Amino acid sequence: MIKNAPFRFTDFESLELTYGFPDSMLNYYNSKTHQYNYLTKEGQLVKDTLTLKKDELLYLHRKAQEFGFWNVDNDMITPEEGRKQGQRVARYKLTFTYKEKSKTVTMDADYPGNPKMVEAARTTVDEVLRMLASAKAK
Repeated sequence: MIKNAPFRFTDFESLELTYGFPDSMLNYYNSKTHQYNYLTKEGQLVKDTLTLKKDELLYLHRKAQEFGFWNVDNDMITPEEGRKQGQRVARYKLTFTYKEKSKTVTMDADYPGNPKMVEAARTTVDEVLRMLASAKAK
């Protein structure tokens, strides 16, 4: 199954995650450049470097495959008319880049779409965030 998957880890190049509020997506990680920017609870932007090991990236690739990330819509942004006035909701943009192609999903935390698609995207993003927190704690 992995051999015939649309995205193979042997072709993997990088993983990129950007998140925050739509007007200020300052939290950022890129596995190729090891750039890791994040906001602290006090609102300070910290610029750091963080390296995920090959086995950690393989784990994330397999989790994305397991959760069905390759099948979710690329645009999972809640329309403005579907949101309460003045409500600020987190947005996530996750990209897996491979030699021949890439998969980018932009998702709002309150996206009202197909629950299975939303869950696949959300759990993949959650796994990446968990892996970043784990690597940062080391």
